[in-house]
Amino acid sequence: MADAEPLMRHWYEGTLRQLGHDLVVLACNGNELVEQCRSKKPDLLITDIPMPGIDGLAAAEMLREEVPMPIILVSARHDAADIDRALQNHVLAYLAKPIKQPDLATAIILASRRFHEFRMLEQQADNLAKSLTDRKLIERAKGILMYRVGLSEPDAFKRLQKISQNKNQKLADAARSIIAAEETFTAE
Repeated sequence: MADAEPLMRHWYEGTLRQLGHDLVVLACNGNELVEQCRSKKPDLLITDIPMPGIDGLAAAEMLREEVPMPIILVSARHDAADIDRALQNHVLAYLAKPIKQPDLATAIILASRRFHEFRMLEQQADNLAKSLTDRKLIERAKGILMYRVGLSEPDAFKRLQKISQNKNQKLADAARSIIAAEETFTAE
């Protein structure tokens, strides 16, 4: 949690503890926020925008890939440029000061839930991309077996499965081996 105002930091500390957050990391500027997040890896980032050093949005941008976490902005500023920067940096909630405990509690619940949903979707997308890549490798290896050995498509697939089982490796890894061997034989 970062805010340049000491009274706000004190309010956040007490409020977050009341909401059940045991580890509350406080920072008074963007540089300190980045350092604290890198070392302590919090579950949530709450920050104001204007602060000494780098602002809260710049800190969020720096941390977004390194220390993925839900980000909530709480600021008296709410101009179009800040909102656009917030969207670009995957900010999940934006509250206008002054805020109340119920508003913060709701924003934390929503941001945390959405963040975890996004992370699950990213994982699913990664899994689908890997499956597609593996499928392309398998199809290419089947094509090589069909051409080199004169097999039908079902027989090429069975041969690939047998190679995979005999070498105790995944089907995609067996396909990679066949493709690598083909590339070795066809290299000039």
